[in-house]
Amino acid sequence: MARTIEMETSTINIINAGTVIKGDITASGDFRFDGTLEGNIQLNGKLVVGDSGVINGNVLCQNANIIGSVNGNISVKELLSLHATARVKGDILINKLSIEPGAEFTGRCRMLDEVRQQQEASAEQTAE
Repeated sequence: MARTIEMETSTINIINAGTVIKGDITASGDFRFDGTLEGNIQLNGKLVVGDSGVINGNVLCQNANIIGSVNGNISVKELLSLHATARVKGDILINKLSIEPGAEFTGRCRMLDEVRQQQEASAEQTAE
């Protein structure tokens, strides 16, 4: 007999080192990635990319701590923290940003308020 298991939103999903996932991930909880993801990830929670973690795809989440590598665009609604060992290649769109010395970031960084202001200005010009 099959059972249905409901996961609470406070559940933390962990992908261990040596695990490779090919495809997109959508989840409502938090995620810790120490393996490799070949695809995009979209969370309503917090993403932690551990030391051995690699994401080759785009990231969309509430908060993120990057200790490993992300090759793709990152959009974080609250706080993005790039630790000293972080390697990020791609554009980031964030509300708040913390970068430790030693972190590598190649791409453009835009703040959510800046984007909102540009969208509002564009909408005003279109209305005129």
